[in-house]
Amino acid sequence: MLRIVVLNPKGGSGKTTLAIGLAAMYAVRGLRTLLMDFDPQGSSMRWLEKRPPDRPAIAGVAAYTRNLAVTRSFQLRVPPGTDRVIVDTPAALEAPKFHEHVREADAVLVPVLLSDIDIHACSRCIGHLLIDGKIKRRESRLGVVATRVRPNTIIFRTLMRFLDQMEIPVVTTLRDSQSYVHATELGFGLHDLKPERVRPELEQWNLLHDWLETRQQRSDTGAGASSPPATPGQPGQTATP
Repeated sequence: MLRIVVLNPKGGSGKTTLAIGLAAMYAVRGLRTLLMDFDPQGSSMRWLEKRPPDRPAIAGVAAYTRNLAVTRSFQLRVPPGTDRVIVDTPAALEAPKFHEHVREADAVLVPVLLSDIDIHACSRCIGHLLIDGKIKRRESRLGVVATRVRPNTIIFRTLMRFLDQMEIPVVTTLRDSQSYVHATELGFGLHDLKPERVRPELEQWNLLHDWLETRQQRSDTGAGASSPPATPGQPGQTATP
């Protein structure tokens, strides 16, 4: 099983778009996928409710709710046989809580928009992941996904230079496309659409898929974060665009 955490406390970074896109990508590929939504806005769960029954199934857990009839650990359990767990973390997540969300993650993805404000917020987020989240660079499980990208701009080059200095890989860049809006409205991910309509976008997602598969290999061989997944809050090479 591969556990992927999508995290950026800055609102509007494309966090939920990335999380639901990952869930759809794996479901379409035939993997048993669980989408866990810790964000009180519940955007991932609303998307899942829209998903047509004829599309590949995705299991969902509304982790932002509390079911007093069962224990928290039971509510957030991962069903046996699950292949991929995608975790959509809360917006405005405080740095001291980073570790409980990422400690058992095989991969942690930080989406970032191309603006001065968002790049600054991204730098703080990465710093907190390294310190509060206790992620070590040598584990190679932390990556950045640039969202709504318009290449060959000054701000894009600024982002790439900043991340190169921090030695954090840009796993892929997702271009600014209305296909994401169209797909989300239907309860689809990009991979549910006809491939010929979104071929350039799918090429960008293939880079992300390939990087994540290397995290799976590290997990299988005992490298990086390979211990069994835990419930947050419970005891217990660089891609170029």
